[in-house]
Amino acid sequence: MHESDEAFLGAESDLLSFTVTDEKQGERLDRFLATSIPELSRTRLKSLVLDGQVTMDGAPIDDPGQKLRAGAVLTLRLPEAEPAEPLAENIPLTIVYEDDDLVVIDKPAGLVVHPASGHQTGTLVNALLAHCGASLSGIGGVKRPGIVHRLDKDTSGLLVVAKNDRTHQGLAAQFADHGRTGPLVRTYSALLWGVPDRKSGTVDAPLDRSSTHRDRMAVVRPGRGREAVTHYSIEARFAGEAGAPVAALVACQLETGRTHQIRVHMAHIGHPLIGDPVYGTGFKTKSGLLGQRAKAAVESFSRQALHARELGFAHPRSGEELLFESPLPPDFEALIADLGSPLA
Repeated sequence: MHESDEAFLGAESDLLSFTVTDEKQGERLDRFLATSIPELSRTRLKSLVLDGQVTMDGAPIDDPGQKLRAGAVLTLRLPEAEPAEPLAENIPLTIVYEDDDLVVIDKPAGLVVHPASGHQTGTLVNALLAHCGASLSGIGGVKRPGIVHRLDKDTSGLLVVAKNDRTHQGLAAQFADHGRTGPLVRTYSALLWGVPDRKSGTVDAPLDRSSTHRDRMAVVRPGRGREAVTHYSIEARFAGEAGAPVAALVACQLETGRTHQIRVHMAHIGHPLIGDPVYGTGFKTKSGLLGQRAKAAVESFSRQALHARELGFAHPRSGEELLFESPLPPDFEALIADLGSPLA
């Protein structure tokens, strides 16, 4: 951050509004903002746009190159200044494996991976800084040291963190390759509403930010967004009070790893995750098909039913193929038990 940014944000954490004049018709958003707010650097302004802090006539804009139209009203929200670096915090971690190059964590549901707006402390990064000290890789930047991939706040399970840049680069290359030429394995357990038509299948549907909800992802037309492929197989089916199947336990294997990928893909095929507060809200009434015990369990389950149960990769230094497994956490196991005996 530039010094001018710090001074400006230190005095302002408010909304700024501008009306596009006729002479600014067709101008790029980033250029317009740069001339309108010279106190902020172009880099900072671009970051604010990409972070969803700019709207045009009330609708979010996340494209710095967006061409403007005369008469449009732009609003920029300036968040309060944040600490440049996260602080080390003594937060307990479940460590599955650790050596001089990397550490594999079994993350509990509710733990945010890295600091972000609304979660500046109490994150996995804060815990890692206390556990690893200065040994974490710097490639991820000050707020994401060592972080190669992430899990949503309310998704539990396995996650690998790099302790040095060489390891970070090696792991990042494997994740970018999606395991197509190496041993990368990422398998999740998910509880779905309803039962997919086929025992196993593949969802190949590109993802991008939702055009209407900045905090959500959405399936988009081929040729747009980023490639996203999820393979799934049904492991168990559960019946409702009337005896008909109403839920399924599936194994989802990622071929790519996009934000909210499994959650969006399963919702896309009509079977969102039980407990998903974003992509499964339209299925809340499905709990009415369950018996009393199962209904109470589902309605009290406070997160999406998703657990990263298997993680495998080649060690960047030794080349050894490593594979780790995480048992279902107690809340997930209890939910399955309350759904009753699986159908034959």
